[in-house]
Amino acid sequence: MHINTSVIHSDPEIMGGVPVFVGMRVPVRTLLDFLAAGDTLTEFLDHFPTVMREQAVAAIREVEQFWLARASN
Repeated sequence: MHINTSVIHSDPEIMGGVPVFVGMRVPVRTLLDFLAAGDTLTEFLDHFPTVMREQAVAAIREVEQFWLARASN
């Protein structure tokens, strides 16, 4: 039995399928944009208080794993 522990969700019925944090309408891309701009994780969390630190860290790890898996193909 597979248990989905992802903190990232994509559904065409929610924001047109943009990957968001599970149960929220906060795009994961927004987190990545904050970090790419040099902002800290704390600054992102201050702007999006519905996202917990653990969720943001888990999302970063999921994105990392996705790209590492894709790079190895």
